[in-house]
Amino acid sequence: MIPDVMKGVCLTRHGGPDALQWREDIPVPVPGPGQVLVRVLAAGVNNTDINTRTGWYSPDVTGATDDVQQQVEAGGHAGALTFPRIQGGDLCGQVVAAGESVSLPLGARVTGPINLPRPTSDAPRAYIALGSEVDGAFAQYCLAEAADIYDVSASPLTDAEIAAIPCAFGTAENLLTRAGVAEGQSVLVTGASGGVGLAAVQLAAMRGARVTGVTAAAKAETVRAAGAAETLDREAELPPDTYDAVIDVVAGPRWGDLIRAVKSGGAYAVSGAIAGPIVEADLREIYLRDITIHGCTFQPPEVFQRLVGLINAGRLKPLVSKTYPLQDIAQAQADFMSKALPGKLVLIPPE
Repeated sequence: MIPDVMKGVCLTRHGGPDALQWREDIPVPVPGPGQVLVRVLAAGVNNTDINTRTGWYSPDVTGATDDVQQQVEAGGHAGALTFPRIQGGDLCGQVVAAGESVSLPLGARVTGPINLPRPTSDAPRAYIALGSEVDGAFAQYCLAEAADIYDVSASPLTDAEIAAIPCAFGTAENLLTRAGVAEGQSVLVTGASGGVGLAAVQLAAMRGARVTGVTAAAKAETVRAAGAAETLDREAELPPDTYDAVIDVVAGPRWGDLIRAVKSGGAYAVSGAIAGPIVEADLREIYLRDITIHGCTFQPPEVFQRLVGLINAGRLKPLVSKTYPLQDIAQAQADFMSKALPGKLVLIPPE
């Protein structure tokens, strides 16, 4: 039986953890045509949800993701959010109800990307984000468009492992795709012990690239275990003119060094700026060496479809360092921001 109300976490405004409100009276949505109701089995913690909570996406914020000092009004992916909002972009769940014209069977275990493509003729790279423009997975149930989710019932991975995949592996696969990473290339991955970075290391190694991961010394072994041929400390000098592609989620004051590390004719792909979004570089080092810069957020459906094949084949190995009850979201996000644990943290809703 599907209840009329559910338990979950509502974001009531931009701000600190006190902006998150635990509620037990949230109406359970009813699926319309082409929609499904998903019982959430697990939901990953990621930077996007925290950045949205704090309002870091506002152009008024210029510091690192852990240094939002001011109050903001329009701090979502697409500007102003509608509050209250159920966040949670990393979904693993089970289909429990469906509207008309849905082929997914009841009981199917499903997941899907955090960035949902909504291209138009005027905006071919338009998208909305699960947990930002629409309610997400930080509740017992989540309403989804059937076209946005994928059946992963065949996967040997656990619910928590699948919930660790959408944001991290989807972002990483998109970065590698846009940068054209191929067998035999050399690739530098920043933030290599985090969710996206560790996924990028694993996926780039699966493509046959030689991967160097930038990480703290204490997490270097974890990064090598994911497929990195070598690691560099965060403060180490980066060798110039060395890598066919740089995959970056850090940016910040060392951005110029990352550009210089790219080979002539190579690619730099970015989908994060945890060390700060305002960067500086010598443009001559970009255009005189024919460096291509890719900003990577829009994900074509085929990017996540490739991941679904790997998920169902059991070929992905997401690292889940810890799970928490959903009501402990504030502690989980604090642990995430501390960067003490590699890989992913996952929230489990009450049954």
